[in-house]
Amino acid sequence: MNIKFYTTDWCGDCVRSKALLNKLNVDFEEINVDINSEANEYITKLQNNQRRIPTIVFEDDTFLVEPSDVELELKLKQLNYI
Repeated sequence: MNIKFYTTDWCGDCVRSKALLNKLNVDFEEINVDINSEANEYITKLQNNQRRIPTIVFEDDTFLVEPSDVELELKLKQLNYI
């Protein structure tokens, strides 16, 4: 599984989403957009010049931006991650 989890150190929603991924034992790569300029540019382009986090990109190139726990869990089930 190749989930890319774009985050920052100061984001409360990121902490919440990361906790859910860990609780569900879902592997992911965490990428801090405050220290990775390429990642920052990528999510800004992905979101049409916005920079909202967390942004979670899945293997099928779909993504969620600032998902609720319910939205994230539904997506993980849909893609058979859980």
